[in-house]
Amino acid sequence: MVTGPAELSPVAVTGPAELPRIVVAAPASGHGKTTVATGLLVALRRRGLTVSPHKVGPDYIDPGYHGLAAGRPGRNLDPWLVGEERVAPLLRYGASVPSLADIAVVEGVLGLHDGAVGRGGYASTAHVARLIDAPVVLVLDTTAQGRSAAALVLGMTAFDRGVRVGGVILNRVGSPRHETLLREALAEVGVPVLGAVTRAAEVAAPSRHLGLVPVAERAPESLAVVAALADLVESTVDLDAVLDLARSAPPLVTPAWDPVTAVGGLVTAAAPVVAVAAGAAFTFSYAETAELLAAAGADVVPFDPLHDPGLPAGTRALVVGGGFPETYAEALSANTALRAEVAAFDGPVVAECAGLLYLGRSLDRVPMCGRLDLTARMTGTLTLGYREAVAVADSPAHRRGEPVRGHEFHRTVTDPGHGDRPAWRWDGTDHGFVTGRLHASYLHTHWAGQPHAARRLVEAVAR
Repeated sequence: MVTGPAELSPVAVTGPAELPRIVVAAPASGHGKTTVATGLLVALRRRGLTVSPHKVGPDYIDPGYHGLAAGRPGRNLDPWLVGEERVAPLLRYGASVPSLADIAVVEGVLGLHDGAVGRGGYASTAHVARLIDAPVVLVLDTTAQGRSAAALVLGMTAFDRGVRVGGVILNRVGSPRHETLLREALAEVGVPVLGAVTRAAEVAAPSRHLGLVPVAERAPESLAVVAALADLVESTVDLDAVLDLARSAPPLVTPAWDPVTAVGGLVTAAAPVVAVAAGAAFTFSYAETAELLAAAGADVVPFDPLHDPGLPAGTRALVVGGGFPETYAEALSANTALRAEVAAFDGPVVAECAGLLYLGRSLDRVPMCGRLDLTARMTGTLTLGYREAVAVADSPAHRRGEPVRGHEFHRTVTDPGHGDRPAWRWDGTDHGFVTGRLHASYLHTHWAGQPHAARRLVEAVAR
């Protein structure tokens, strides 16, 4: 439970300027970034260091593994969602709460230079590495590669001179002879090898249609996977060299982000309860959402739609974010008492993606809350990408005409696709639903980039 701004550490206002940090990147997806980044987090903790975990892009699942590994929330750094000017401040803030970190580990997204489509690398890992002035460790899948691996690494280092590739971790190395060949080739281009992971030693985590299975869904297994990743990194990576590289990062001169300042101060001292959906079916959320609501004066209380028989006592507003309701449709439906209470709730509601589906009449013909007159079903098509949206109607969190940047990430569709009062419009098409004091759509947003959403929700409750 978050009970308000008094619990927000004053350290968050300044944060550590001298922050050792590295970015774990790769030439493309599938090279092993998550394996290395997660393993590094635990391996560094085992050395007695406090580690701050971060993820480039809008990913929700990798930060769950990072948080489990680091013992503090995994946080996202995404210029598209929060603006370039907030990326370094959010890094400093994340490295400040709940305590000052000794080092920050930032896992990249996609390939090093892959970002928003058609935007020239905007929101790429390279973009974020420049914004936070951090050296890059390149994870390289060496399957079926010899000296050509050095040519690939040389191209990655030369493509953007504003990005410093400080070392390479070889992944899926086939044999000692293969490793020797790779090390000799990389020595020719002057890029240090910081570690080598063999194919036999690789550790895998179960995956699903939208990526890895979230930590909340498989806690005991996740702990075992994270521990195995740490063992792997400790036995294959030169941690001293990684630390030396991280310590070569210059001081961060930008002030740290602060939720109290961002939200514009306390809206009310009454601490109204804002209930936030959590549990295995609703794992997609950014830590800053609850922190901004608390900074505005809300008492943020999580609830689990799978198991809780009712909303938290005194609930005045609902936030129902993303997750995998399709995986838990039967169990969500079986909680009839909570579904009925959500259907009858007349306070402000903000729902995104999974929340949209949960509030509808049915999901794959399984009854949901019925708060919205829509049906939803799974499809074989992944809808994925950044969006530039404009609010079509006033709602508890947004004002008509406001521009918002967000992202979509789902394999479901709703019928209808939008209501008489849509929530958003992008690319000339309406999306989502605004009805009464409810705002629901597929669009995921990051409230650090639009803190007015948190403030307005608390203001709507206070009124």
